[in-house]
Amino acid sequence: MIEQDQIEAQERSDPLARKRHEFDLPANTVYLDGNSLGCLPIAARERAREVVETQWGRDLIKSWNKHNWIDLPVQIGEKIARLIGAAPGQTICCDSTSVNLFKLLSVALKMQSERCIILSVQDNFPSDLYMLEGLRHQLGSDAVQIKLCAEEEIESAMHEKVAVLMLTQVNFRTGRLLDMQRLTERAHALGILVIWDLAHSAGVLPIELDGCHVDFAVGCGYKYLNGGPGAPAFAYVAKRHHQHLHQPLSGWMGHAAPFEFDAQYAPAKNITQLLVGTPPVISMSVLDAALEVYRDVDIKQLRDKAYGLSELFRTLVEQSPYLRDLQLLSPPQPQQRGAQLAYRHPEAYAICQALIDHGVVADFRAPDLLRLGFSPLPLRYIDISTSVTVLTEIMRNERWREPQYATRSKVT
Repeated sequence: MIEQDQIEAQERSDPLARKRHEFDLPANTVYLDGNSLGCLPIAARERAREVVETQWGRDLIKSWNKHNWIDLPVQIGEKIARLIGAAPGQTICCDSTSVNLFKLLSVALKMQSERCIILSVQDNFPSDLYMLEGLRHQLGSDAVQIKLCAEEEIESAMHEKVAVLMLTQVNFRTGRLLDMQRLTERAHALGILVIWDLAHSAGVLPIELDGCHVDFAVGCGYKYLNGGPGAPAFAYVAKRHHQHLHQPLSGWMGHAAPFEFDAQYAPAKNITQLLVGTPPVISMSVLDAALEVYRDVDIKQLRDKAYGLSELFRTLVEQSPYLRDLQLLSPPQPQQRGAQLAYRHPEAYAICQALIDHGVVADFRAPDLLRLGFSPLPLRYIDISTSVTVLTEIMRNERWREPQYATRSKVT
């Protein structure tokens, strides 16, 4: 049985507690949805004001050079590279996760001219699978074949005719963490190129793309990286593949010399070839500032606290007799999951809305999942205690049955 004094002791010994003060957090709210949209860093808010009022408002077009707007994709890419175990020159910030995935799938298939099968898992994030469908529609079923399997069947589903293995490191529903090193090694032994989606792991778990010899990776900027709604994404291409890099969206920013305005496209020979159009300066500037919260953070401390927060939540739920109807879908061992927990309940949507109405912001995923994300920097251990207390009261008093909690909004 965990007592309150134990939780307070965890709080006092937390080496990341100081980072909470770098966020602008709403009063009387416990935010357990950083895996969908990260909290607002104070530095990001200040940068947004500066970019709009000074850089754009006063310096106007001069800011492309004066404030280095043009270099933001590379500058941000290098900040993210430190968080994902990538050496310089392999990571760039641009577009959305889905667009970047489409580019890298196209690159990988072109490199595997004798193969056409793309292997992924049935429970991958739907948008990733939609990109597969879009590529098949574009190139035809003779050029692109899609094979989906269960997560536990990934290794057995690989064979010498598979061109690309596309996986998400942390399952967006269950939080299950895949073994990047083992699966990448197994794929390479069969001549398969691997693309990893890091949307639910970048900024919260240690990642070693170079160490695992990963080929390609993508990820988003608005979840654990706290870049704001719709923040730009990022893409990684291992340097050994740059000579083969020829992505299909040949926009002017991916040109070797975009300001020469040559009528013929000459692709850049490095990671900047993944750029397409003009960088979205305001959103990129916000993400650039948001990443500063990681400047003095040990990634292993992030992982340890994420595990500590989620384990505290899981244990407190198990201790409450009123929460026994919640079925844990996530792996019970913290080392086998990312920084989230998912509970199955037939009324998960109503429970989630009741939680939000009572100051605990959680997340719902269809059809019946209550999902909770544990962002290590803004969250405290005492917040976890508070959230389980609120959840217990909602279930004990059946407040989720109130009719307003059954009404579904456009965004769930």
